[in-house]
Amino acid sequence: MTNFQELMSQAKQMQEKLQQEMINLKVEASSGGGIVAVTMNGAKQLVSIRIDRQALENDNEMLQDLIMAAVNEAGRKVDESLGSQLGNLAGGLNLKGLF
Repeated sequence: MTNFQELMSQAKQMQEKLQQEMINLKVEASSGGGIVAVTMNGAKQLVSIRIDRQALENDNEMLQDLIMAAVNEAGRKVDESLGSQLGNLAGGLNLKGLF
């Protein structure tokens, strides 16, 4: 029973650490060779968007596609980063004696 309680304590600490990582995580992604760039936090909220002036003079649909591509790439980067961090945290669990 003690091992289970220790495991649960470790899991709670991991959860708290991951939540803090999500708060602090910032990823950047761009599309169109940097014409559109976005910054997203670990909660997948956009923090900033930068659009090159030349994009404003071009096709509106192209600009929408570039924004969508940059946002989707940033979301993928958040997932990748948090997945990697979760794997690293899970590697620290001490499962000895539990099974």
